[in-house]
Amino acid sequence: MKSVTVNQNIIDLEYAVRGPIPQRAAKLKQQGKNIIPCNIGNPQALGQKPITFYREVLSLLENPNIIEREKYLYQNPINKFDNISNHAINVSEKLLTTMETGLGAYTDSKGQYFIRESVAKFIDKRDSINSSKSYLQSNPDNVFLTDGASEGAKAVLELLISDKNDGIMIPIPQYPLYSATIKRCGGTQINYYPNEDNDWALNKEILEDSLQKAKYHKIDVKAIVVINPANPTGAILDSSSIMQVIDFAEENGLSIIADEVYQENLYGGEFISFAKAINNRKIPLFSLHSASKGYYGECGQRGGYLEVRNPPKINNSEIPFINLLFKLSSVNLCSNTIGQALVYLMVNPPQKGTDAFDIFTKEKRTILDDLFNKATLIRNSFKNMDGMECFGKIGALYLFPRLNKLPDNSNDFDYCMSLLEETGLCVVNGSGFGQKAGTHHLRIAFLPSIESLKNVLPSWTEFHNKYVNQ
Repeated sequence: MKSVTVNQNIIDLEYAVRGPIPQRAAKLKQQGKNIIPCNIGNPQALGQKPITFYREVLSLLENPNIIEREKYLYQNPINKFDNISNHAINVSEKLLTTMETGLGAYTDSKGQYFIRESVAKFIDKRDSINSSKSYLQSNPDNVFLTDGASEGAKAVLELLISDKNDGIMIPIPQYPLYSATIKRCGGTQINYYPNEDNDWALNKEILEDSLQKAKYHKIDVKAIVVINPANPTGAILDSSSIMQVIDFAEENGLSIIADEVYQENLYGGEFISFAKAINNRKIPLFSLHSASKGYYGECGQRGGYLEVRNPPKINNSEIPFINLLFKLSSVNLCSNTIGQALVYLMVNPPQKGTDAFDIFTKEKRTILDDLFNKATLIRNSFKNMDGMECFGKIGALYLFPRLNKLPDNSNDFDYCMSLLEETGLCVVNGSGFGQKAGTHHLRIAFLPSIESLKNVLPSWTEFHNKYVNQ
């Protein structure tokens, strides 16, 4: 059989959250070992229950024939606890009527317009933008519904990167989506390093240092990626850090790619969107959000959106940037319709006065409180581990502790692999996300049950102190 040459960029890219340690975990699980998978932000895989209202609506959208039956049951309850909420029935009917063609047909390549309109209204409400500030309002025509936030990020990077001398600044540590996509597109990754000891804060000196190094190597930096709340660190950017990024981008003519998929996952800080912080400054901004994270955790449904503000001008084409994004979206015809519907539900939660409100609110609060309690439990356990430190307010779904004490012949990969073999706890080595030279970290997703964590944390503490003091 004739051999072929494949894309070297694909060979070279790395994706640690599905890398050697999780792969080894899968093998051990097949052999019967109890594995606690904390390598990825996948809440429902670790027992988080779906939001009832979301699943009620999705079930009716998938099978509209049962709507009349559910209406009858609502009016004539046999057991009220078996009924789908009246609000879910009303929302489902509205969605089906407005969609016209249901879930089984392609939509506009940007996604259903009325859903994009709802996204725009959600953004304006979130950022306290009213009609008196119409010049700041989100434009539905600049909203793209995507198969998760990842597809939106990939589309933007694919357009911005035209050759190997095009650079994208990314925070280190970073979510490997960005390093992998930059590599896949043939561009150059430019690292910048938030100040870990100052709760992962940013300043212009940090950013300028990375930019000047890129310019020295004749790299044309196009954009800066900011993840807030952060993945993998879980840190929440303060207003000063956000404004430093905005000033820096404006002064250097850069686009900002704001990954804000964890904006609901706040346990001790305030979320400030880049759209709100930029105000009316003409800085190109690409904002990403997703139904995979937050309190919803609908990772497998692949629902997300990309919002574009102040799209950059293009040198080598008369086609506007938004139109090129539309062309790119058209290649895939459209994002999946279940994901589009879920985005609609995400930006239109049940309101007070509906029969879905109380259950929805309770489920939301329970999930977020549970996440915070689990994060706190893990973080407190670090106090009993020699040389383990963790910085920043708790956000997103992750902790990113620093291993200050390791044997001379060891690194964070060796530590995490040994931790897996010894205790069954699957975490990701910090080097898989990037880190400052000479430092070692790990990322743990605080998603397993409290009971699982209480069982494994003593074993982790025992393993850790033995490992670092060998």
